[in-house]
Amino acid sequence: MKNKRLKSLLLIVVLTTLTIALSGCSGDKQEKSENSSSITIGIPQDLEDSLDPHKAVAAGTKEVLFNIFEGLVKPDSDGNYVPAVASDYAISEDGKTYTFTLRDGIKFHDGKDVTVEDVKYSIEKCADTTNGDPLVAAYFNIDTLETPDDKTIVITLKEADTEFLANMTTAIIPASNTEVDTKLIGTGPYMYVSRSPQENIILEKFGDYWGEGAHIENVTLKILADADTLVTQLNGGAVDMIARLTATQTSQLSDDFDVLTGSMNLVQALYLNNQAAPFDNPLVRQALSYATDKEELFDLAFDGQGLPIGSMMFPAFKKYYSDELNEVYGNTANVEKAKALLTEAGFPDGFTFTITVPSNYQQHVDTAQVLSQQFAKIGVTAEIETVEWESWLENVYAGRQFEATVVGVDAPTLTAGALLGRFTTESPKNFINYVNPAYDEAYQTAVSEVDDDAKTKAYMTCEELLTQDAASVYLQDMVSLVALNKKYAGYEFYPLYVQDFAKLYLVDEK
Repeated sequence: MKNKRLKSLLLIVVLTTLTIALSGCSGDKQEKSENSSSITIGIPQDLEDSLDPHKAVAAGTKEVLFNIFEGLVKPDSDGNYVPAVASDYAISEDGKTYTFTLRDGIKFHDGKDVTVEDVKYSIEKCADTTNGDPLVAAYFNIDTLETPDDKTIVITLKEADTEFLANMTTAIIPASNTEVDTKLIGTGPYMYVSRSPQENIILEKFGDYWGEGAHIENVTLKILADADTLVTQLNGGAVDMIARLTATQTSQLSDDFDVLTGSMNLVQALYLNNQAAPFDNPLVRQALSYATDKEELFDLAFDGQGLPIGSMMFPAFKKYYSDELNEVYGNTANVEKAKALLTEAGFPDGFTFTITVPSNYQQHVDTAQVLSQQFAKIGVTAEIETVEWESWLENVYAGRQFEATVVGVDAPTLTAGALLGRFTTESPKNFINYVNPAYDEAYQTAVSEVDDDAKTKAYMTCEELLTQDAASVYLQDMVSLVALNKKYAGYEFYPLYVQDFAKLYLVDEK
């Protein structure tokens, strides 16, 4: 991509906070209404994978649960980890001992006090290896977890890990709750009220929240799996807010809406099953990477907007993100190079494969269609199969029964390991079946390093290997377009795949 264009696109990330601040200050001053209020927010899928915050894997599920559950710490919109269930914490100089102090008077949604026993239970639940890998991979490194008094939690690691704090966003739940999938009891600003499958989820403001709390009393999350109805739902008044619209959709909105612009903070890619022929051949994967024209993709599917990426990292990670990896295959197509690689791989006449895409994400469907057109130029036929989100989770992500798919992969925490750890050979999240001993070694080096420069270098080695191997066809961190009815304000973008409903408020129109 041309430098001028790339620089302007990257400004989206840098200026997101400023943009939102200005949108809330233009014209007359906007004041928060403290009266009883409600908002209806459209979401693209139901919470199908798990309502247990420790087992949820879908980004769409986790971004809803973010409002209900909290860990000892939680991320803020600037990317910092701030005290939540804990009031403060301390980290030893050797990066092995983490000490947390339980917040005074903090309560669960059922009115019971949070205790250190609840904290201990929640962490041990996620560290348990009885049925295989721990629910939080980093917890395999926990040596001891102690509660010396009713306010203190001390976690000692087997090996130093200077990024471990980010894993303490793990939801704290009551030790007495044996029905986590149906009784969602957390400490967050919103309480779970009810769910009508494939219709809606109802949340209510938690009056005893320890912090500032939510401004809007009632939130209805309306499931809108049909992407074609989103604009109609907004313009018709049935929905007040929808995130991650396409540029075409936002152009069709009435004057009742503000369109807020940020970045999605994820890696959109054509993810390839590295163990399924012909993608078990790195030459084939490299050929598709050379055949991909990101500039054309942005122009045709995203109104010219997009942040190009060349590996499994997006710009919000700053020091771990490298523009240079975009240049390995380039941001425009090299058809001749792609054809030469296919010939070398034994496919001079191309081949046919299927891209399986979740139908509720129009951005990914549009992307698959453009890629299919581009691959046809090198003699490769890419057939598109759209499936429901539940089917995608079961068969593609969990079952690994696919050839290729277009989705966006997010990072649950702002650590490089959160993105890169999933592609180690033994990771249960390695849905593309990527195997490279050199990658595994570099990742382990990164995790165990205390020196920040050495850690960064090891993580960058991981990214370089993913790019060189063309483990997937890396595309972009998509621009996030949020439609918000002008009756509301306060929306904030996070450097994570998060929606913070508590920040929203009803504008006083008086």
